[in-house]
Amino acid sequence: MGFWRRLFGGSTADDLNPQRLDYLNEALALERQGDYDSALTSYRLALRDHPNDARILQNMAIALTKTRRVDEAIRHYRRALELDRELAGAHYGLAFLLLKRGDPDGATQHLRAFLAHPPKGPDAQKWIEHATLALRDLGASGPGPTHAAAAEAP
Repeated sequence: MGFWRRLFGGSTADDLNPQRLDYLNEALALERQGDYDSALTSYRLALRDHPNDARILQNMAIALTKTRRVDEAIRHYRRALELDRELAGAHYGLAFLLLKRGDPDGATQHLRAFLAHPPKGPDAQKWIEHATLALRDLGASGPGPTHAAAAEAP
C-alpha cells in the first residue's frame, strides 16, 4: 500500500525514512558467529541509540573480554553497574576479570553481589556454583596463584 501512496503523491515523511537497524540483535548474531570485532561495532551503534542501557554495556564487556581488551571490559562492566547495581552478569564477569588482575578483594565484593541476586534460568546453577567455589577459594587461601583455576569460567 505504501508504494501506491508514494506513486500517486500520498507519501508522508514516515514513508521516506528508512527503518533503523536493530544493532543489538545484529551484534548478538555476530558474536554467535565468533566475529567479536564486528559485534563490538554493532554494540557501539546500539549504545549510541540507547546510551544508558546496562545490558548493552554488559554485552560489550563480554565481547571485549573475548578479544582480550580487559581494561576496556572492566570499564564497561563498571559503567553497566553504575546504571544497574544488581546486574548479575556484570558482577560475575567483573569479579573474574579482577581475580585475573590480582584483585581478590574486588573479586570477592562482586562475587558476593552476584550471589546476593543470582540470575534465574536453566543455566544459572552452573554460574552460581562456579561463583560459590571461587568465593570459597578466595576465603580459604587468600590472594595467590591458586586463583588461576577459579578465574576460568565454566
